[in-house]
Amino acid sequence: METALIKLLIAHLLGDFFLQSNSWVIDKERKKLRSLKLYGHTLLHIGLIFLLFFSWEVWSLALIIGISHLIIDALKLIYQRAKTKRFWFFIDQALHILVIVACWIHYYQPGIDFAFLQQPQFWVLVGSILLLTSPTAIFIKIIIAKWVPITNRSSASSLQDAGKFIGMLERLLIFLFVCTRHFEAVGFLLAAKSILSLFS
Repeated sequence: METALIKLLIAHLLGDFFLQSNSWVIDKERKKLRSLKLYGHTLLHIGLIFLLFFSWEVWSLALIIGISHLIIDALKLIYQRAKTKRFWFFIDQALHILVIVACWIHYYQPGIDFAFLQQPQFWVLVGSILLLTSPTAIFIKIIIAKWVPITNRSSASSLQDAGKFIGMLERLLIFLFVCTRHFEAVGFLLAAKSILSLFS
C-alpha cells in the first residue's frame, strides 16, 4: 500500500517538475484556460500514473487525480497574480498532495495507527522542530541586533527574510541529520555552506 502512495507522489513530481518545460508554464500563464498545454499537462499526469503502476486497473484513480489536478491548476491560473505567485505555488502543491493522499486512503484503505500521538517522544519532536524555526530566528535577531548596521530598509528587510528562512532550513536539516544519526551529513552541510560563502 505504501508503494502505491510513493508511486503517486513520484508521478506528481515527474509531471510538475521534471517533464513540464518553462515554455509550458509561460503558455499556461498567458492563455490560462485557453492553453492547450494545460490539458496536455493533465494528460501527462494521468499517463504517468498508468506508466508507474503498469496496469489499467488504476484508471479511476488516475482520472480522479488527473481531473483534480486540472481543476487546481485552473484555479491557480485564474486567481494568481504577479505578486501572489509564491503564495499560489505553495497552495497549488499542498492541494495536489492532499488529493493524492486522500485518493490513496480511499482506494487502498490503509490501517493508520494514531497511537504515536500519545507518545511523549512525538511531542518532544514537534516542539523541537517548532523551536528551531521562528522562535530561534527571533532569538538570534535580538541577540545580534546591536551589531547589525543600519542600511536601506527595504533591501535590508528582504535580505533578513531570506536569511531567516535559510537559517531555519539549515537548523532543521542539522536536527534531522542528528536524529537519524547521519553525523557525516552535518559535516557535509557545513562544508558546503563554507564553500558557497566563498563565492558570495
